[in-house]
Amino acid sequence: MQEPEITEDLVASHGFTPEEYQEVLRILNREPTFTELGIFSAMWNEHCSYKSSKKWLKDLPTTGPQVICGPGENAGIVDIGDGQAVVFKMESHNHPSYIEPYQGAATGVGGILRDIFTMGARPVAAMNALSFGEPGHPRTRRLVSGVVEGIGGYGNAFGVPTTGGEVRLHSSYNGNCLVNAFAAGIVDADKIFYSAASGVGMPVVYLGAKTGRDGVGGATMASAEFDEDSEDKRPTVQVGDPFTEKRLLEACLELMATGAVISIQDMGAAGLTCSAVEMGDKGGLGVRLNLDAVPQREDAMTAYEMMLSESQERMLMVLKPAFEAEAKAIFEKWDLDFAIVGETMEEDRFLVMHQGETKADLPLSRLSSSAPEYNRSWVETPPPAPLSDVPEIDPIEGLKALVGSPNYARKQWVWEQYDSQVMANTVRTPGRGPG
Repeated sequence: MQEPEITEDLVASHGFTPEEYQEVLRILNREPTFTELGIFSAMWNEHCSYKSSKKWLKDLPTTGPQVICGPGENAGIVDIGDGQAVVFKMESHNHPSYIEPYQGAATGVGGILRDIFTMGARPVAAMNALSFGEPGHPRTRRLVSGVVEGIGGYGNAFGVPTTGGEVRLHSSYNGNCLVNAFAAGIVDADKIFYSAASGVGMPVVYLGAKTGRDGVGGATMASAEFDEDSEDKRPTVQVGDPFTEKRLLEACLELMATGAVISIQDMGAAGLTCSAVEMGDKGGLGVRLNLDAVPQREDAMTAYEMMLSESQERMLMVLKPAFEAEAKAIFEKWDLDFAIVGETMEEDRFLVMHQGETKADLPLSRLSSSAPEYNRSWVETPPPAPLSDVPEIDPIEGLKALVGSPNYARKQWVWEQYDSQVMANTVRTPGRGPG
């Protein structure tokens, strides 16, 4: 397949500012290939690089005597004593849920559950915080029903209890909903797994479901502002399969118990690109990928599509070579794909091969460490207006107004769609206080 010519319009459609693209040219000292342009776009967008929020996130406290793992890994870890730790992750899936409510919310749940068991923990609970527009807004009913159904559909089938959450409706969210998903898991403090690759010439292994064209460019979509063409972005929303993810959970935990795993990374935003780059960058290594070995569920996929696909229920792992046969047998037992798709390299290089051709040859560390970082202009929130005298109101009328507000109404219709007692460990169910 002939790759498209790199034009100003193509560059702009990948989310680059003119200055950012000039930095790409400076790093490479040449024009990028189409696949390389996609890789830079994926790694430098807001969703993966935090280029606008990183300045502020650095100010947050992230250390403490109980903190085992702070920001920078798949999930945070806090010591809870007795040789155990709680692993937790909270993440938003706002843009995908606004475009395609069911799958956007479902894959948000699936993504944070993978983040939990990537660290070696078994997920034990999930929660969510949802914000929608006014009840009378034309999109609100579809968004509420789709998001709630998606959360329940994925979490229930995967087999993790949804033990609590919140729902609110306000005009501020008419233009885009907020879908925040949370998951927690338990792990032995001496059996935690991290994503930094180590060792030169170690096999890089693809695990889980096959790669398709769903979610191609999803991270870039999630970093863009919405407009009247937002509905056209529906193909960039991922499609989840909770039953496959349940098998992936069991296969990963079984393999981790053998001592075969050097490092492991969830294929989330930007898929194969982000997982491979992050593993190599954290370990100070390069990565070579052979896309001919990537399991595919669609015909004639290009290197660009495979590198940017966000097909769900996939992992990337650096494996101890002696355990290859044992690892493959475990994943075949769970009816999941297992494929050696590359190896680690000593040099700072991200080399992507497909059908005998070099599709990308980039300095790996520059994809992560050289991502632009901005100090955006901002305006301080004005102080609230002084409180005026409270108007007199009939107490009964006031009570009716409170009771009649959707924000104070009982949310039983939401939590009854979630299985809150699967695994039989739930002490307090929704509606009775904190989960």
